[in-house]
Amino acid sequence: MQKLVLSIAFLAAALPAFTFAEEKAAAADTNAAALEVRADQHFLGGEWAAALPMYKKLAEFAKNDPAKLGPIEERIRVCEKNIAKLAKVSPSAAAAPSASAVVVPSVPPTGEQRKPHPAPRDGETLDITIKQLGNFDFDQEKGGNIPDDVKRLSGHPVKLRGFMIPMDQADNITKFALVPDLFACCFGQPPQIQHMVVASCPPGKAVGYSPDEIVVEGKLNVEEKKDDGYIISIFEVTVTSVKAAPK
Repeated sequence: MQKLVLSIAFLAAALPAFTFAEEKAAAADTNAAALEVRADQHFLGGEWAAALPMYKKLAEFAKNDPAKLGPIEERIRVCEKNIAKLAKVSPSAAAAPSASAVVVPSVPPTGEQRKPHPAPRDGETLDITIKQLGNFDFDQEKGGNIPDDVKRLSGHPVKLRGFMIPMDQADNITKFALVPDLFACCFGQPPQIQHMVVASCPPGKAVGYSPDEIVVEGKLNVEEKKDDGYIISIFEVTVTSVKAAPK
């Protein structure tokens, strides 16, 4: 993840227009950041076989950036070392998730365990927390189990509170992940993919980094986004406003 810096700003200064090549490079950086979140989820859960190909993909992205490549290669070595250990005990164990990892059910909870989202009215802004928005279990490997009531929220304006993790750069941020708890991320507990929202600023706009809770408003898009076969996000917001959250 990008190094966090202390500053805050509202939607602000116009950025220089990107060339087509620069747009492709920015998209690649965004995909790499999202893929890193997924890889870290598997790594921290002890799912070495699942994390390894993701880190190898990230190493390709970072091959010309030694500062980024070094930590990725170290995690690749850790994955390979642990896979080799597991293979000595049981060949099948090397490819299986760690017994200590949390198993995500393939279907959302039903009945009293989960409240379906009511269909929003036209023009109504849905004021909701990230965990309320993603109040379902999601199969991060296979996908395909976003509840219908959540899909119906796509295209509607939303207001979300959370903490910012930059996905492109530390200053003049144009894309960031919004998560419910920044401290959990810092202490090795990345959010589940349904508890992370990818927020994108309009073309020519950017924000400064804030270490404090923020309120983001914008248009929600609910869709499984994949990179190289891996699901990297299901919630995206096209930002119209970024403000400091009321204390």
